[in-house]
Amino acid sequence: MVQKRVSKGDGEAITLLGYKYYHGDLGLTEDVSRAIELWTEAAELGSIDAQYQLGLTYYTGEGVEEDKSRGIHHWQQAAMEGHVMSRYNLGAVEYYNDGHYEVAVQHYMISAKMGHEKSLNGIKKMFMKGHANKAQYTEALLGYRDAVEEMKSPQREDAKRLGI
Repeated sequence: MVQKRVSKGDGEAITLLGYKYYHGDLGLTEDVSRAIELWTEAAELGSIDAQYQLGLTYYTGEGVEEDKSRGIHHWQQAAMEGHVMSRYNLGAVEYYNDGHYEVAVQHYMISAKMGHEKSLNGIKKMFMKGHANKAQYTEALLGYRDAVEEMKSPQREDAKRLGI
């Protein structure tokens, strides 16, 4: 089924196949180079998950030569399209590696307002260390609350209760 979608140029299916090659799942031999080829193709087709995975792979150097700037570039591309974890990772890089606190707050603020709890906690830690102000933390808290509230539905509550 995945191969059928891949042959039709489905970026998300190509991304999924890349994951399977990367981890050696579904009877496929672990092949990082093939995974990167697939993710690159999927990213060109607009898959933000593929952009994120390329960013993670290059930034950490897991299976490829580490290239932090290339990883950051892929995260930036995905973040501009609304990928929450890419935005969070950019905030973490700005905060922990570069000491650019204002830029880190901006990244965390965007992802917190998308309902990302780790981003909210990042701003909270920054506030406690004096790297973010009370207004920023309050704005992030309210944005996070609104996003979580907006995502609530009876179906999600049932799934949560069932542990899905």
